[in-house]
Order: sequence, then C-alpha cells, then structure tokens
Amino acid sequence: MASSGAAASAMSESATHAEKLVDYLNASWTPYHATANARAKLLAAGYTELYENDVWNLKLGGRYFFTRNMSCLVAFAVGGKYKAGNGAIIVGAHTDSPCIKMKPHTASGKNGFVQLGVQPYGGGIWHTWFDRDLSVAGRVFVRRGDRTCHELVRIDRPIMCIPSLAIHLNRTVNKGFDINCQTHLPPILATELKSRFEMPVTAEDEKKASGGDSPDASALRHSPLLLKLLAEELKCKPEDILTFDLQLCDTQPSIIGGACREFIHSGRLDNLAMCYCATESLIETDHSLADETGIRMVALYDHEEVGSGSAYGARSPITIDVLRRVTRASCEATGDDGTDALERCVVNSFLVSADMAHGIHPNFADKHEPGHQPHMHKGMVIKTHCEMRYITDAFSQHVFHECGRRAGVPFQQFVVRSDCACGSTIGPALSVMAGVRGIDVGIPQFAMHSVREMCAVDDVNFAVEHMTGVFEHASTIIGEVDSKF
Repeated sequence: MASSGAAASAMSESATHAEKLVDYLNASWTPYHATANARAKLLAAGYTELYENDVWNLKLGGRYFFTRNMSCLVAFAVGGKYKAGNGAIIVGAHTDSPCIKMKPHTASGKNGFVQLGVQPYGGGIWHTWFDRDLSVAGRVFVRRGDRTCHELVRIDRPIMCIPSLAIHLNRTVNKGFDINCQTHLPPILATELKSRFEMPVTAEDEKKASGGDSPDASALRHSPLLLKLLAEELKCKPEDILTFDLQLCDTQPSIIGGACREFIHSGRLDNLAMCYCATESLIETDHSLADETGIRMVALYDHEEVGSGSAYGARSPITIDVLRRVTRASCEATGDDGTDALERCVVNSFLVSADMAHGIHPNFADKHEPGHQPHMHKGMVIKTHCEMRYITDAFSQHVFHECGRRAGVPFQQFVVRSDCACGSTIGPALSVMAGVRGIDVGIPQFAMHSVREMCAVDDVNFAVEHMTGVFEHASTIIGEVDSKF
C-alpha cells in the first residue's frame, strides 16, 4: 500500500482529472456519445483511426484505434520492441449503463396525454428515474438524399417526465414501491391538447410517420411530436428518420460537489468513469512506448449490463481479432512463420477488467463483509470471488499490487459477504472467451445503477495513475515471475 503522503498529494492534484471526467460525462449521455468522445480524444492525441473492413498497415510504435457499431471502441499501441508472441496489456471497460430505452414502436398515450413506449435496459434502480427532468439521446438512421446516414442526436432540454403517484393515492409507497415497468415507466411527453396546438400534425404527417402506405400505416409507429423534435435537432424532415436506438436521459448535469468538493455526482459513473480513466492512462503512457515489448490496449465494450452477449460486447471475438491482426502484421514484417504466435501472445497477456466497485455506505455498513470495506479516497478496489464471478487470483493480485506500488498509489480489497450475491463484469466473459489471465478492479462508488451516482474525486486520479502503472510496468513484472506454473 502507498503511504498517506501519496494520498495527500492526490488531494491537490486530482481535481484536473475529475473536471475532465465531468466534462466527459456531460458529453456522453449514451454509449454512442461516449464512444464518439473517446474517439475524439484519441484523434487529438495523434492516434490513427482504422476500419475493420480495411487491410491494416501496422508498425512498431504505432498508435491505433477503431470503433464498432458506434458504441464499442478498441485502442492499441504497438511497443517499439514488440515481437510476435509477446503479450498484450489490456484494460477493459464498458460504455453502457442501466437506462430506459424506447421500444421499436414508441407511440403511446391515454387519458389525453402523449406518452412513449419504453422498456428497462439492465438492472437499474428504476424508482430513481421518477420525477426527473428527462430528455432523449442516441443514434438515428436518417435518409440524406440517396444515402442513409447514422447520426448521433441529443435534445439538451427536458422534454418528458415520469411523475410519481401522490402519496394520498398510495399510502404504502414509503414501505416499498413495486414498479411495473410496463405500466409505470412510460414518460409523459405532452398533453394531446397542447401537442395539437403547439405542433400541429396533419393527416399526411401521420401517414408519413407510420411508414407511408405500408401495411401498418393505420397504426402510428412513433409519436409525430417525437419525430418533429428529433427532426428539428437533426435538421431533416420527420419522414427522413428511418430507425433509431434512443434512450431516456437525465438532463441534470454531472458536477463536482460535496462540502469540500470531494465528490462527483453524476449518472453513468458505472462505467464511464472507468472508460475515461482507461483511455486517459493509455494516452499518458505514449511517451514510454518506444521501450515497450508488448501491446498496450484499451477496449471499451457495449452491452455489459445485459451480459456482454453481442458483436460489440466482451463475449465477441473482437479482442482476439485485434491480437491476431497485430501478431500477423509482426510476423509478415519479420518473416516469422507465425507458428503459435497468437497462442503465445494470449498466454503472455494480462487483462485489467475495470468496472466500478461498491464503497462502504455509512448508513448500510452491515451490507459489507467486515474485513473488506472499500473506502473513498483510498484508491482502486481489487475484487475477489472464490467462485470466479471476478477473475482475480493470486498471480493477478501480485501484478496489480506491484504496479500500484511502483506508481505510488494506494489500493484496497473487496469480497462480497458470503450471504450476498455479487454483480457481473466483463472480466469472466472476456477471460473465458480469450483465455487471458487478469484481475477485476474499480473505483468505489455509492448508488450504483441509480439515475444519479456518487464517487470520490481523489479516486479518479488514483485510478489513472494505477492504470498508467499497469501499462508501464506490468510486462516487466510478469517477466519477473517464474512462468513455469
């Protein structure tokens, strides 16, 4: 563990990373926006954008990235001393968070209100979404002349709300709110009366909104009011909006708060905080890339909150695909026949599965295992589970401990109570799929999966420094361990 001096030093230095994280959170309402903002950061740092359907021309010392589905990003830097078969140091995180998504047909409403058809995504604390100033954001496919474009959209003002039922009509609400996601979650977009007066919808509008002369033209697929709002933002006609993947978003900005400005209050800390820290640490180690013998990689996957089972999630072959292409390029450049190069690369690789952790809550301290209570301001949390719900083992703990020691940052341990279940991460999914050894870690936070979460400013800085230490020291530390085990 690092000394208290390191913690004190971080108190004065961590605000910069916290402020940058807050900016990233405010710009990243959805996985699509989070990926776009990470892409912009990498381009500004001089990384070369690749496309998966192109032939890659990779070089030693090169820094690259690509995106998939606009919601997943992989960035990697090839060490100046890399040879085929050498391992990769991978920090993985995920871009998605529990949220309320729109259904394929959003048109809904009753009793004189325009509402939207929605569905829950992931394991959210859904009662926290009530009585919030909500808007909408995501990806839209738009017809632009003879081309179909996929574009990002966000409406920056509150346009809807999910109001609570008055306590006079639900006297037992404070004893527990049993939410029916089908009937209780649809938000109110407008009253039918106002929507007709403020944004008149003609019969032709309704026909276009429902798909023209398609078989389902009699039933509106989407609220014409919603399409008009999206069209205004996208500067297109409502009928040019083809399909979309949209979600409800809380418009309250992410902020640095607390009496001593020691906390970050925001939605989507799980897991955009780790996406930010991983990307930042990769960029910060570019100066030492010339002496690196391996590959440094950051992978920001989608769909972790629903099991990672997609072409853009950690269970997909995307990670192995990158290692295979880098290994193949090295073999071609050196004339190596490539025998077992990929397999040797996998065995020599190390994964840091970075996902937010549960800090000890002063009002619910009994929910934590007595000997493993992560505190804020005390660094990253190493998560362990004997049934491998987390991939941490003795080897990976040693590597991560030593990286933290050399970086001069504190770290701490977490084990879930024996009478409680633990959450999931990308760690087991990726480890099983790729066969890479690794560790599960994260920043301690409160209110995980709420619409509004909370973590400590200092721990953001500790996380960047610890991950920087992983990129700079892990290959050496692994090489110092007897490999015959």
